[in-house]
Amino acid sequence: MRWGGGGISGRDSPRERGRERENGGGGSYRYWVREATADAAPLSLPKKLSPQHLLSQPNSLGSVWNTAGTWEKKNLNNWATHRIKELIVSVGSLEFSGGKAQIAKVSKCSGDAFLVIVRNKKLVGYTYELTLKIKGEWIVKEEKRMVKGHLDFPEFSFGELDDLQMQVRLSDEKDLSRQDMLQISQNLKLFLQPVREKLLQFEQELKDR
Repeated sequence: MRWGGGGISGRDSPRERGRERENGGGGSYRYWVREATADAAPLSLPKKLSPQHLLSQPNSLGSVWNTAGTWEKKNLNNWATHRIKELIVSVGSLEFSGGKAQIAKVSKCSGDAFLVIVRNKKLVGYTYELTLKIKGEWIVKEEKRMVKGHLDFPEFSFGELDDLQMQVRLSDEKDLSRQDMLQISQNLKLFLQPVREKLLQFEQELKDR
């Protein structure tokens, strides 16, 4: 085999024969063909696995090609993002002493979820961050007021939901006093626990996959 910058030439081996063709512009190229000999190793050919072969394999957590369950990583982002949104929206509405509010939409749900198989053992993990759109109504000075806002959940990971954090952002309500907005924000912080419970459910479903 010839390599750029010098190296081993096929002419030095009794099992290889060089063929050279001139390229009319003065340049040349050379390729080498291995001679078929009795002691040459047979060429490897792909083999399709039959259903009987697959059924005969020992139980493995890996894919069909990974029957030994050595190491494999699966991306679960599509399933995880859809499932988190579905669970969070199912929280529904909460009622407070002076009003009620509901999660109208999951406006942000970004992150990664994965499953890793190592030596036929399954490990799962995820890292996500959320923003939820909130709308509700409160009685302020004997008048019903519509209020909108967002709940932000900074990055959280598998096994860390006990430390889940949430920040409340209210839309600019010019007619609400600072005290009114503070009270509404305190009410909305009550969404933290039901959201945490839904994320714990997601974690369990992830482990069961």
